[in-house]
Amino acid sequence: MNRPPHTVQKPNKKLSTSQKAALIAIPAVLLIALILILISVLNRPEVQAPGEASNSGGTGGGTPTQSEVPLVQENSHVLDDAGEGAPVLVEFLDFECEACGAVYPVIEEIRKQYDGQITYVARYFITNHTNSMNAAIAVEAASQQGKFEEMYQKLFESQPEWAEQQDSQADKIRSYAEELGLDMDAFDAAVADPATQARVEEDHNAGMSLGVRGTPTFFLNGELLQPQTVTDITDALDAAIAESKE
Repeated sequence: MNRPPHTVQKPNKKLSTSQKAALIAIPAVLLIALILILISVLNRPEVQAPGEASNSGGTGGGTPTQSEVPLVQENSHVLDDAGEGAPVLVEFLDFECEACGAVYPVIEEIRKQYDGQITYVARYFITNHTNSMNAAIAVEAASQQGKFEEMYQKLFESQPEWAEQQDSQADKIRSYAEELGLDMDAFDAAVADPATQARVEEDHNAGMSLGVRGTPTFFLNGELLQPQTVTDITDALDAAIAESKE
């Protein structure tokens, strides 16, 4: 995997009670996040491969089956790299998904609290939202200019401005690339290149093979993680960090 240079790893200590309290005290959006996580876990929509028509309004899901598809591939987007042996948290996400948008500030705070202790990987997963693919393609196009994280953050932070619309928001999403100062000729060329969508679909198809049926879906060290509270995540991370030191 093409990872950034390893940094000095911070001491692998569990979060203190006050640190966990700080996480739990994230403003009202946290309560929404926890509710939406629970809803997404218990009532995941059935998802088809990109381009396939939906023929069911029912629910799907279940525990991922064993697959030869790796959770982290050579071209996966690694936002935080804590080095060899560190716990690896993988999130399959959809930039238009309300649950993903609600849990985004929680994950960002966790990334700060566990900086240097965990590796965090973000992977695309396309659900039945109108602009899900437009958003993912834009982020992948930005990644070609080294701006994956910046576009990832921009789309989640601006989600109320463009998400849940019935018409294409590609122009609005493009404006965020301009705000980030990207080379717009290169960005537009990447958006139009079928290889960019193919890269998004690669993640989606990997997720399908791994049993992902909705977003957000988390895996920690290769195992499905189904959090219903913030402490479910932090406790799992603490345990994985402790195990990595044994």
